[in-house]
Amino acid sequence: MTEDKTFTLAEAHKHFAIKTNGETWQLLEKKERTSIEDEILIHLAHASCYHWLQVGTGLHHQRAEWLLSHTYAEIGIADAALKHAKLCRDLTEEFKDLMQDFDIAYSHEAMARACACAGELSDALLHRQKAEAMGHAIADEKDRKIFMLDLNSGKWYGLN
Repeated sequence: MTEDKTFTLAEAHKHFAIKTNGETWQLLEKKERTSIEDEILIHLAHASCYHWLQVGTGLHHQRAEWLLSHTYAEIGIADAALKHAKLCRDLTEEFKDLMQDFDIAYSHEAMARACACAGELSDALLHRQKAEAMGHAIADEKDRKIFMLDLNSGKWYGLN
């Protein structure tokens, strides 16, 4: 007979925040997705954000907004990508004492990708240049490599 494990509400929120974040990434990394999988992807990213809002800090919220912006940009929904990129940028500033160097670089990457998705290529280029400069300045080599791989992958909507 197995013993059922019980969780506090906070533990459950944290569990589902992490789980839905991971499932979002699994779908984002698929080479080709169906329209149903795109819908699921959006719901997963929002679910992760919701659960982090229940138990996380401003850092978790910033990262969740980045994931939402990235998700919408990858699917091609520019207005939502921009909305969440701006929230990510604002949270980066509001909680700057909680941010790692890569979080700041990712906030510029989010703005760049969302602007590119919206066809705002001059703003996209400006933010991409900032993201790249900040990416090269990331102190930890592993974090820097991950960021640069992310920056140089995915959809950029004609921004080269």
